[in-house]
Amino acid sequence: MSNLRAGCRRVGHGRRRILWLVPALAAALISGFSGRADAQSGRGIHVPFDSLLRVFVSDGLVDYDGFQRSPDFARYLSTLATTNPSSLGRDDRLAFWINAYNAYTIAQINAHGERKSIRNINRRLGGLGPSGAWSELMATVGGRKYTLDQIEHEQIRPVFREPRVHFALVCAALGCPPLRAEAYAGSTLDAQLNDQGHRFLSESPTKNRVDRDARTVWLSPIFRWYGEDFGARTIDLLRAVAQFVPSEADRAALTSGTLRVRWTEYDWTLNLRSR
Repeated sequence: MSNLRAGCRRVGHGRRRILWLVPALAAALISGFSGRADAQSGRGIHVPFDSLLRVFVSDGLVDYDGFQRSPDFARYLSTLATTNPSSLGRDDRLAFWINAYNAYTIAQINAHGERKSIRNINRRLGGLGPSGAWSELMATVGGRKYTLDQIEHEQIRPVFREPRVHFALVCAALGCPPLRAEAYAGSTLDAQLNDQGHRFLSESPTKNRVDRDARTVWLSPIFRWYGEDFGARTIDLLRAVAQFVPSEADRAALTSGTLRVRWTEYDWTLNLRSR
């Protein structure tokens, strides 16, 4: 009888241990499912890139050597290479492709050891096509190879029809919009793109400025190259630009349709952060 009671005590103790383990097991399972959900929604994929950008980018300028030395950057590129973004929601997909474009541009600069201008890569790769560096098949996403041109002109522009991407895609030149010191994320993408627009159009007078006295708006060649993304007519472009200009008087001039458009010179110098 005593043996039976002892056996019952052991069984009861085992049941208590099982009951104690159930909440912990449930929490672990929920945590696991949550992690997978984060990966599927696009959150978490770009955390390493976000951390690197915060360390190696300042005022839009890039420490390319820092990215080159970082094993985290190599691992992030490996993540991009094996991740298919097609299952993500719209904003997460767009954020993914913007991050991929910017990351692989940094990788390309480093792969060629370039520290002066991306156009030097163009000259070395002239046989690849008129786009030079942008025609190099060097980016891998979801197991497929892409050129930078394919990412921009096949995966981003015709799919999302979002003109503000031109404030976010950075081709490693000072003439580009500044590289953001954080990764893009679907949950904050709208605010990030708007902020990039304000930075590009209000903080870079050598690239974009309104001269009301001369009834002229000076704009980056980016708006000449991709003007159709902002609208079919010049007035459509100027109205789009006006949204990101802080001066009320400048906004009124832009939307009046009376300003002539002139283009500033594009600076192809590498957006290199000084040591």
